[in-house]
Amino acid sequence: MKLHVRTVTTLASAVLVTTAAAGCSDHGGQAGARAAETHNAADKLDTDVVPAATSSAGPAIAVKDGTYGKMLVDDKGRTLYLFEKDKKNKSECNDECAKAWPPFTVKSAPTVGKGLKKDLLKTTKRDDGSEQVTYNGHPLYRFADDQKAGDTNGQDVDAFGAKWFVVDPDGKKITTKPQTNDGGY
Repeated sequence: MKLHVRTVTTLASAVLVTTAAAGCSDHGGQAGARAAETHNAADKLDTDVVPAATSSAGPAIAVKDGTYGKMLVDDKGRTLYLFEKDKKNKSECNDECAKAWPPFTVKSAPTVGKGLKKDLLKTTKRDDGSEQVTYNGHPLYRFADDQKAGDTNGQDVDAFGAKWFVVDPDGKKITTKPQTNDGGY
């Protein structure tokens, strides 16, 4: 693979030199622009040839025993919330709201963890075109003020026109009092 990258880089450099040399002819500024385009293309070739690390499975949603009992978390253990203002499979949280409550978006299909119902896990297209994970029809979010796995600082917060709640394994909001005071698992 390294040999192939060097060959492409060498070839792209040769094209760049040839194109830059053409800039000395009567074509003036056009050649300089072509040289810049060729250089950018060479850079792109270098990055395109080396495959990026990818995962075949999408991010997982899991159940953890936490402050509010069994609750949904993302693949890094961060608490997931629902927003009461949302419609079924439709987010109503954009712009400033989405900065405070980042939507749980994915680029590939999410996977369901133990204790969850696969038929309740789906995605929905957001206004910005990204795919947001839903569970039981509720778009899912993280809370920007949750600093570590297990934090539940967003529970029962009234912001952006409605309340936010931690989600249970059935996809319903949790409204019970906290089971512990440590904010963690």
